[in-house]
This record gives sequence, structure tokens and C-alpha cells, in this order.
Amino acid sequence: MNTLLPVVAVSTDLKTISGHATYAVAQKYVDPVFELSGCLPLLLPALGDRLSVDALLDTVHGLVLTGSPSNVEPRHYGEALANPQSPADPARDATTLPLIRAAITRGVPVFGICRGFQEINVALGGSLLQEVHHTQGFADHREDEALSVEGQYGPAHALAAVPGGWLEGVVGAPTWLVNSLHGQGIKTLAPDLLAQAHAPDGLIEAYTHRSAPGFLLGVQWHPEWQAATNPVSRALFAAFGDACREHANRNRERLRGPAPKAA
Repeated sequence: MNTLLPVVAVSTDLKTISGHATYAVAQKYVDPVFELSGCLPLLLPALGDRLSVDALLDTVHGLVLTGSPSNVEPRHYGEALANPQSPADPARDATTLPLIRAAITRGVPVFGICRGFQEINVALGGSLLQEVHHTQGFADHREDEALSVEGQYGPAHALAAVPGGWLEGVVGAPTWLVNSLHGQGIKTLAPDLLAQAHAPDGLIEAYTHRSAPGFLLGVQWHPEWQAATNPVSRALFAAFGDACREHANRNRERLRGPAPKAA
């Protein structure tokens, strides 16, 4: 592995653990960034407007937006809260939504997973179904909490890739099985995003960006789960890692500046 590893910021949640406010992220999101993408994960605290977005993006070469039990607050897409029991993380919203927009503008590779997939859509002007399972025409995409963790993350349904799309090319197949552990989903896709795969009920489960200067991929399922043994997950994390290395190399060339002219 190259000793100059690209640095990837990995979003965290702000939650209370043993009475203490804690910035936290599950190990399953961090390890594939190191092991499969070949990058150095940097855990990003949910600092909100205390965070200098420009300073962070001068430092990192990629951004992973993780899944979470919390949901993006619906005020960010112009709706009222449908279920008062819906878990929220306003500190994370305040951190990730402006960061996403800035990262895309600067060409920093972005990989969004589950909540991260929903965050990117909201940050770019899309909206969410607050309860997919209560929306006519859609299946229940939540996990069965009576099952073991392995059962909850087991294959739940097939995805159909958009024919000829970027994601079909990376995965190397027109369809594949994914897990399903989400209560919310895409209602309206942001104008700059391009659907790449759908669930059997038509729900968008993957997208890319139409014109971003850098890599952007959002997926609704959890490719980080046992990623090392899943060919689709390996392909996605590898593609993200390649993009981070390319971005890091461009940054190094920019900092070195033009070669001196010969005398």
C-alpha cells in the first residue's frame, strides 16, 4: 500500500453514551475505507457551523457519509415532521449538508450510504419520503428487529441497475441482491442527481451526479456490511478509493506548482 494514503473524512453522529455527549461511528463504516479503498479514515465530529469547511476540504481527499439511526430533519426539504418519534441529529445535519455542497463544488469524492444517501439528496434540493412503509405503492424497507444482526443485514431484495449506467458498469451486472434497513427514501430526486438503480417497487436506491467535477455515489443499502466478502461492495469501495487517489495526486501537483523553466 502506498505510504501516502489519501485521507477520507467519515461522518459521525452526536449521541449520548453513558451520560456523555459522544461523536460516534460504527467500525463497519471505517474499516472498508482503509482495507478496500486504501485510504486513511479521519473521523469527522459533528461540529456544525464551528467547522471550517474550506479548511477540512483542503486537508482531506474524500468524504464518506455514513448510515445512522437518525433522520435528516424534514425542515431542510421544506416539510413538517410527520412522526414526532422520528430520531434526529441536528448537529450532524448542520455539519454534513453544507459540507456536501462544498465538497461537490471542489471535486472532492463523496460516497453516501443510507442516511448519507438521503443527506446528499436533501443538500442538493431533493426531498424524502418520511415513512416509506406508510406510502402507497412502496414496500416496507425496514429491517426485522426480531432477527439477529446478521439476519437484519442479510439479502432483502434485488436491485435493477439503469441499463448502460455508470453503476452497472462498475458492478458488472444488471441486477444484484442488497440488504434493506431504512424507513425513509427518495421522494423527489435532486435535479443534479441521476438515478443508477431501483428496488422492485421503483424506489431509487442509487444515484450519481450529472456534472460534478469529482466522484459522487449515493446508495440506499449498506455495502459496508461484511464488505470484504461482497463483490459489489468491494467494487464500490475500490472505485471510491481510486477517485480519492486521483484527487490526492491532483492536489499534490497543484501544491508543487509548475516546473521551473530551464535556464
